[in-house]
Amino acid sequence: MLVTEDGLLTGAISGGCLEGDALRKALLAIEQKQNKLVTYDTTDDDDLQFGVQLGCNGIVHILFEPIDATKENHPLALLQYATQQQKPAVLITLFSLTQSNGPQPGTVLFYSNETGAVQTDAAQLFQKSIVADAAQALTQQTSFIKPVATEASGVSAFVEYIKPSPSLVIAGAGNDVLPLVAMASVLGWTITVVDGRATHATPQRFPLADAVLVAKGDAVLQQVAATAQTVFVLMTHNYNYDVALLRQLLQQPEVPYIGVLGPKKKLQRMLAELEESGLQTEHEVLKKVFGPTGLDLGVETAEEIALSILAEIKMVLEGRNGHSLRDKKEPIHAVQTSPSKTAEATWVFEKEEHD
Repeated sequence: MLVTEDGLLTGAISGGCLEGDALRKALLAIEQKQNKLVTYDTTDDDDLQFGVQLGCNGIVHILFEPIDATKENHPLALLQYATQQQKPAVLITLFSLTQSNGPQPGTVLFYSNETGAVQTDAAQLFQKSIVADAAQALTQQTSFIKPVATEASGVSAFVEYIKPSPSLVIAGAGNDVLPLVAMASVLGWTITVVDGRATHATPQRFPLADAVLVAKGDAVLQQVAATAQTVFVLMTHNYNYDVALLRQLLQQPEVPYIGVLGPKKKLQRMLAELEESGLQTEHEVLKKVFGPTGLDLGVETAEEIALSILAEIKMVLEGRNGHSLRDKKEPIHAVQTSPSKTAEATWVFEKEEHD
């Protein structure tokens, strides 16, 4: 969560129960120009002593980091590296739970395959150890917390693997695309709208899209990169356009999701036609094709259809099943274990469970 000195908030750290108290402490951190770690412990039935009522029966540790824009590689600058590159990356934040009133190094390092390590002066003491941890998190595509071997006892590292936001490519520029673009924009996804009709594919019709392109179906991938973070939804209502684009996409095994709007018979016809033309597609690639696109939510309107499509895409990207959380037996958020599996690392994760 970002807090400005005039009290404006962007983002959130809870469902709203911590924000009021956190705002006051954030403004204090800005005034004092010092990182501060605050722990909210609600394992006691009476949590009124903290001035907040979490009702979640857990422990939350919050690190407040004032931003000095005059310093090189301040926390926001490191985060900007991750968002601008649109590639997997790692951020490392150093903190101490055992010495909460002592120095808190904070966010000290950004790491990616493209840039290597970009760090603050505070990272120098820990450089060798945490750079190796960052490389490991990037390789394993996972986040973890672990103690850091240093003369400063009690320091732990939050090694955070950051996935780039999905890139949504929508083939079609009809009116039913408008709510899909609007909802994906709220999610912070990168959005490209492409259509063969120059009268429909215009920035004026889709101001929330990051790019609006005019291209034929078999030429879309000449202007759009198909990566492991790129998902496609075909909704041009033009059968030949969709078939041409689908042919191209089926030859891009890294694409995780291809949605085709319309009845199942339409998709079956498209696949049969492509097979008859000589296109051989692996079964694993076909598993990434979803037609009709979207989850079965009982939708009817364009807005509801957009909701079901985005929900299915998110489910696929996260490897989930779309069941109700009510029926989930384990915690909502999986508890990560540190690669070192030390007693201290395990203790940190157990203390931070609050689902």
